Amino acid sequence: MFGKRLFPGGIHPHEGANGKAVNSGNAIEDVPAPKRVTIPLSQHIGAPAKPVVNKGDHVLVGQVIAEAGGFVSAPVHASVSGRVVEIATAPMPSGLHVPAIVIDNDFKDEWVELHPAPHPETLDAAGMQKIIREAGIVGMGGATFPTSVKVTPGKDKTIEKLLINGAECEPYLTADHRLMLEKPAEIIDGIHLLMLAFGVSEAVIGVENNKPDAIAALQDACRGTDGIRVQPLPVRYPQGGEKQLIYAITRRVVPSGGLPIDVGCVVLNVGTVFAIDEAVRLGKPLVQRVTTVGGEVNNPRNFRVRIGTPVICLLEACGGLKSNVIKLISGGPMMGMTIQDIEVPITKGSSGILALGPESAEPEESACIRCGRCMRACPMSLPPVRMDQYVRAERYDDAVEVGLMNCIECGACTYVCPAKRLLTQSFRMGKRMVNVRRQEAKAKAEANAKAVEAEKAREAGKEG
Repeated sequence: MFGKRLFPGGIHPHEGANGKAVNSGNAIEDVPAPKRVTIPLSQHIGAPAKPVVNKGDHVLVGQVIAEAGGFVSAPVHASVSGRVVEIATAPMPSGLHVPAIVIDNDFKDEWVELHPAPHPETLDAAGMQKIIREAGIVGMGGATFPTSVKVTPGKDKTIEKLLINGAECEPYLTADHRLMLEKPAEIIDGIHLLMLAFGVSEAVIGVENNKPDAIAALQDACRGTDGIRVQPLPVRYPQGGEKQLIYAITRRVVPSGGLPIDVGCVVLNVGTVFAIDEAVRLGKPLVQRVTTVGGEVNNPRNFRVRIGTPVICLLEACGGLKSNVIKLISGGPMMGMTIQDIEVPITKGSSGILALGPESAEPEESACIRCGRCMRACPMSLPPVRMDQYVRAERYDDAVEVGLMNCIECGACTYVCPAKRLLTQSFRMGKRMVNVRRQEAKAKAEANAKAVEAEKAREAGKEG
């Protein structure tokens, strides 16, 4: 239906000389734990975690230092042993400053007592959800949605298919590729345990066919495990998006405003599954992750890095930046965020740190030429040109009407635009304004309701 594509729209971004090919052969290496880690309490979608330690406390690796702040939240754990020196704020790639716990490393690497599941194969859904929640596991492909929430469907929902995202379709990034090559047995084991716990009979791992070695490694690992198969996929960005991956593999369409569970699917990143396997088998919480450092650095690498490690430590471990670097990105070049401060800490969602050269300079916009390329590239079949017009005119209701809130901010429209329109940035700003206005309207409605109740109480008092 879509030729070499398995979903509508999409693009194949050019990576340049220092793209995936440079780093895909580099095995995962450990970055030495830094002297000090800064661990943000907002490393996930939802409510920030709440500190349970104080300045001066001694903590162990894996110890809970902040508990989940609500149902849609996740606890955070110490990634080094040492002393809590401060509970302050830390910069994030978004430019925001969020609450964080700062720990001075004593370099003893003393772990809290771990509690592996005694009988992993007998875990039920509630038991698996509890382990995932207590381990602080979130979506490690970059979305950072708390995984315990994702695998807790509503009463009228059933997980029919488990889809594992090994597409890693963003340019430059190779962290998932290396994980699939080096830890295929653990990934398959994690999938198998999830299938047992949730009573799922089918799991499919989607891997783009520019990673034939990873496909072969996973196929070898899942031989003899019923219900798990590897699905090679044509190379197409943003195939790693949940809705795109679901359609590519199952042909099921997630409804507008809906979730994967609405079509019986749960999508997990390969890094997330690996973290789940370690949580179940070893009792380990999420305190480190694999992160690609690539682009214009002297020695591109894939690192296993402690959460809270400053970005500068990774750059130094790569031999520093080349002289032509003009921009640092957290994540991939399509959906990542520009880093303004090299002391920004690595978080659970840090899939990559990229150094980009002059080609990444922000272009000068010109008028839309009505070519329609943005509409052809949009994987959500939205009209980017109309959305952009409405947002820039502050006609937010009209923008919502034509699909603004369904935009996944993949950047495909911006990439193909010959007029260099900053479409993705426009949509991000528009969505923020829509949410602000909705919050203001909700607060106003609540205030009016309270005023009405107060007036009723006064009238009732008079009558009394």
